[in-house]
Amino acid sequence: MNWTSLESAEQINAIKKQEGYSLIFKHSTRCSISMMVKKRFELDWDQLPANLPLFFLDLIKYRDLSNQVAADFSVHHESPQLLMIKDGECVLDLSHGEVSVEEAMSVMA
Repeated sequence: MNWTSLESAEQINAIKKQEGYSLIFKHSTRCSISMMVKKRFELDWDQLPANLPLFFLDLIKYRDLSNQVAADFSVHHESPQLLMIKDGECVLDLSHGEVSVEEAMSVMA
């Protein structure tokens, strides 16, 4: 699996309009905890559906997009943060030690 870099407001708008699930991982490239959580998530991500869109947001480089994600999906900004989006709505919001493939899969029944 591979991350798709989230680098534009147009991508966020497309995620909001997309049917089904998408996953957004907000990551601080300056934070060792965020790096650890990302690596732990990637160790297990082969358990996710192969067609699940995975978006990676570097919130240091794209802070304005991070703010847009928080506003558009009605979540508080955190880092690291995993958001599961279904049909344009955030159905799961995890941060720090809560972030896991298992938790992400729990909402995809």
